[in-house]
Amino acid sequence: MDTALEQFADLDGRLVDAAKDIKVLSQLAWPPQVGAEFLARWHAGDPRLPAVEPPRVRFDSNIRALASIMRECDRDHPVGRYLYRTARSYKLAAAMIEQAGTPEFTARSIELYGGPRDPVGPGQVSNLSAAEQFLALTDDFRAEGYIPEQDFFVTPEQAADALRERITPVFGDLPIAVVIDPDMAAKAAAGPTRVRLRGATCFSPYDVTQLVEHEVFVHSLTALNGREQPHVRSLGLGAPRTTATQEGLATFAEMITNAIDLARLRRLALRVKAVDLALSGADFIDLFRFFHDAGQDPGESYHSAARVFRGGDVAGKVVFTKDIVYLRGLLGVHTFFLKAIQSGRPELMHHLFSGRMALGDAIELDPFFRTGALAPPRFEPAWVKSRATLAAFLIYSVLSTSLRLTGVELTDFAADATDMAT
Repeated sequence: MDTALEQFADLDGRLVDAAKDIKVLSQLAWPPQVGAEFLARWHAGDPRLPAVEPPRVRFDSNIRALASIMRECDRDHPVGRYLYRTARSYKLAAAMIEQAGTPEFTARSIELYGGPRDPVGPGQVSNLSAAEQFLALTDDFRAEGYIPEQDFFVTPEQAADALRERITPVFGDLPIAVVIDPDMAAKAAAGPTRVRLRGATCFSPYDVTQLVEHEVFVHSLTALNGREQPHVRSLGLGAPRTTATQEGLATFAEMITNAIDLARLRRLALRVKAVDLALSGADFIDLFRFFHDAGQDPGESYHSAARVFRGGDVAGKVVFTKDIVYLRGLLGVHTFFLKAIQSGRPELMHHLFSGRMALGDAIELDPFFRTGALAPPRFEPAWVKSRATLAAFLIYSVLSTSLRLTGVELTDFAADATDMAT
């Protein structure tokens, strides 16, 4: 073992063991019959708040183990700080799950994932303000038909087959199962050994492409690369502290591969708005109507509202805030990439694919990537492998972000044409 990391081997192994039972999304998932009952009543004109019991689970031994790891971490060392922060993240997550259905659940959720009114991005606007700007900018496009009604005709089985077809050429003999899960609120979730797709629903062709780039070539890929690390295998975990970076990286992947569309961007922005509404007292039916009025069909509106109230209280104010991380993460990752290019540090972008980490980890752990104590990513998406193309895109983006639209009008271009004509 590399002597620089030898002192952390025991802590790292204990962290992996202590964290393995803390699975936030699966432990907060609603039973599928809840959705069937709600939608049946909705279609009958008699909607009622879903009856959902919060999970009753204890993590006493896990929390003790994580607290012990935190005490033993050398926080003066970059790897020690990484292990401390990751253990703390899981400890908070365990406490959050134990407090499901109570105001303390929301407090822990905001501590882990942030809230809609927290500042985001270099301009320090709030998550909510950024979401509202996204929605306002796309309203005209929606009115003009740039956001067509999507055809959801791809069955879960067909979507699973499409994912399997794309997985094999990248990961070779490493087994990544694609399974259909009827209990999911999200359309998909991915780990190092399997990708789960929501059952009892259909997907659009855009969905399938987005799932490949987002779930497989970011979430599964980074988890696999983390597990391949020779010395710090906890980089294969999905600690809540890495969620914003993971979702930002995955959404950026959709952007740069042309897999994203306006409907998807609006969904991400609507989620932030919905979390804010629920924190302010909107109940489940209010959120269902909010998503339905925004153009989602009843089934999707149910799932969108359920995401916000997982582990919360369907009457409002007790809320799971994870859904704010997509927009925040996208802005954060894009800004990080631009600064890495501007600073002549493109290797920092590639570190992010070596495991599941937060943006700051890529900087703090850089010396260990340089010495080889931490391994570079074994697998990379095609858009990351195409380093020259990625660099060209980001270098142009650095230049374009220095331009200001303030004070520029479309009529200025018409004036240029008039000048040329004379």
